[in-house]
Amino acid sequence: MKKQMLLVAVIAALSVQAGAAVPEKTADTPLKPQPGQTQAALWASRVLTKLHYKPAPLDDAMSEKIFDRYFKSLDAEKMFFTQADIDQYAIVRTRLDDAITGENLSVPFGIFNQYQQRFNERIAYARELLKGKFEFTSDETYQYDREKADWAKSDAEIKDLWRKRVKNEWLRLKLAGKDDKSIRETLDKRYEGYLAPSRKLTNEDVFQIFMNAYAMSIEPHTNYLGPRAAESFDIAMRLSLEGIGCVLQSRDDYTVVREVVTGSPAGLSGKIKVGDKIVGVAKDEKTPITEVMGMRLDDVVALIRGPKDSTVKLEIIPADAGPDAKHTFVTLVRQKISMEEQSAKKAVYEVKDGNTKRRVGVISLPTFYMDFEARRKGDKDFKSATRDVKRLLGELKKDKVDNVLIDLRNNGGGSLTEAVELTGLFIDKGPVVMQRNSDNKVEVESDTDPGMAWDGPLGVLINRGSASASEIFAAAIQDYGRGVIIGEPSFGKGTVQTLFGLDRFAQNDKVHYGELKFTIAQFFRINGGTTQLRGVTPDIKLPTMGDSDTFGESSYDNALPWTQIKPAIYIPAGDIKEIVPLLDKKHVARVDKDKDFQYLAEDIALVKKQRKENSISLNEVVRRKERDQQEARSKLREARLLSPTPGADDPILVPDPKDALNKAISAKPASGKAAPTPKVAGVKGALRSDDGLQGSERSLAAELEAEKQAKAAKDVLLNEAVHILADEVGLLKTDTRMASRVLPYAAADSK
Repeated sequence: MKKQMLLVAVIAALSVQAGAAVPEKTADTPLKPQPGQTQAALWASRVLTKLHYKPAPLDDAMSEKIFDRYFKSLDAEKMFFTQADIDQYAIVRTRLDDAITGENLSVPFGIFNQYQQRFNERIAYARELLKGKFEFTSDETYQYDREKADWAKSDAEIKDLWRKRVKNEWLRLKLAGKDDKSIRETLDKRYEGYLAPSRKLTNEDVFQIFMNAYAMSIEPHTNYLGPRAAESFDIAMRLSLEGIGCVLQSRDDYTVVREVVTGSPAGLSGKIKVGDKIVGVAKDEKTPITEVMGMRLDDVVALIRGPKDSTVKLEIIPADAGPDAKHTFVTLVRQKISMEEQSAKKAVYEVKDGNTKRRVGVISLPTFYMDFEARRKGDKDFKSATRDVKRLLGELKKDKVDNVLIDLRNNGGGSLTEAVELTGLFIDKGPVVMQRNSDNKVEVESDTDPGMAWDGPLGVLINRGSASASEIFAAAIQDYGRGVIIGEPSFGKGTVQTLFGLDRFAQNDKVHYGELKFTIAQFFRINGGTTQLRGVTPDIKLPTMGDSDTFGESSYDNALPWTQIKPAIYIPAGDIKEIVPLLDKKHVARVDKDKDFQYLAEDIALVKKQRKENSISLNEVVRRKERDQQEARSKLREARLLSPTPGADDPILVPDPKDALNKAISAKPASGKAAPTPKVAGVKGALRSDDGLQGSERSLAAELEAEKQAKAAKDVLLNEAVHILADEVGLLKTDTRMASRVLPYAAADSK
């Protein structure tokens, strides 16, 4: 009780201090915790301290970790708080455990309100700087990634950081050809735009940020999901929702239609177009129109979504009309929408091998999805990654492909069941992965369905973004000797999570506590090792674009260590040890002559150099020279990457009227840092010159055209992977002894 009274006293004192410094015009209503949130925090702590794979007590030591992670979550780049702000809260550094167990979240909410104050102050200062002028002749530099930097020691130091940030953004626009008046207007609108989303944050947002600071202090893949976040997670897993079939985006306080899903209610109506602005929504026939101008995007989406066969009415400003144009009204009946963009897709490529053409089928799988609810209800058509891939393999057989490549780049995982069942499409039957729980009990997950959907040669393409279920699949294929793993070392996530609904502890149906996603086990390869921390090492390595210090399991300070257990009993499905060196030799010889690959290597080297330097000149002469060099380099790449005519050695995409493979696989999502990223051949989004603008500052038409170009660009890494598999076909056809080792099941079938 004494501790709790001290907490209340401290936060009250700090709130008074914070309030005294807030300018009247920028003061916002402080957010406060709700009773349901304090109860949810308490129940979450009880679950995590008892059921987690590596349970950690909620004590003073954990409180210190939560304290540091919470401040980092709010201000990762250390551009808002100063060291003095951190010191101000030092007295509660070991008291956040008491805030949770004592059901008093005033402290974390007080910290957030202080953050909001600092946010308003820094943005106001940035806008004030725009009234002056900048000189670009000195040799100043700007550090664009401050995640590992120290907190600014004083207000003067943080103001200087903001001066350099604004100066850099001004210079980028100047180099893009903008005049001072235009630059000033663009940046002032940009900084003003930062304030609106900040002011729309709710107590649910703050609670989720704080609870994630706690959950992730236990282990990186443990999270708290508020009610709305839990719904979004469920939608992502089942790849379907009930709505009208529009992809929406916020632009200048409008909710804008970015994409209309083919075959959806919106698409079939013909009344909604890309670029339309939704300004009002009636959730059902009995509800009046709610104005949604300036509303948070997720709130607008919540109004539009609803039960299947129910009605929604939209008030729209047509895309080609001005803001004062006549509004139109569209009534639609909601239906189940399948998110096909994230579904498995196939394509067929042909590679010349002398006078012969090798056909390689490529299946792109963005995630291991499954509609758990539909499967539980016995729906025979439930959405499943394995079922989709099995169907595509059947189509590829009809296309008479010689080899199959499963593209798992940037596939962050998903359903463990799907990983096991997908592996079963390529092995006869046997263990796929082992799980060890907190009691050290080991369970083996096996494919029990005999036979293979594809018994021919196989390759798997991975990168640093391939994680979890992707690593289970790739590791099993590698351990069975079933296929060639190509790419770069994977993420290194070797843990298993479960969802735990906290609503079971609620006192009534109107209170929602959200969900916990927490680690319950560690998975192990059938060879006894784990992918944890180290990931899957490819048999044939392609250039590494990721940075292990900032992305991947090894970048976390509290990741579980690598370990191993006793191997499972399994019979290899093939032996690729003999063929891999031969494939690698051909690969090296080919890329040494491949101009696209040389460009890629040069660009990656430049990215790594700039990442290491972590600074950019604010001298106009220096920057203009760098810009000119980058533009010259980019023109050489663009001419090749966007050429409609493939090179003599490029794989030829065979047209398919039913499906088209999305060749542009997303790179790691941008962090929002103003880093001077050079263009990298074959990477989505790499073809746009630096215009100094942010996404919402460009026209929607320009954004969509840039994405279209990126998708049409040559995918250098995919092309090389296809070449490697074509090489494999050639080697197997000329050496029957090797073929019988690599593909013993296929050889047996042929007899």
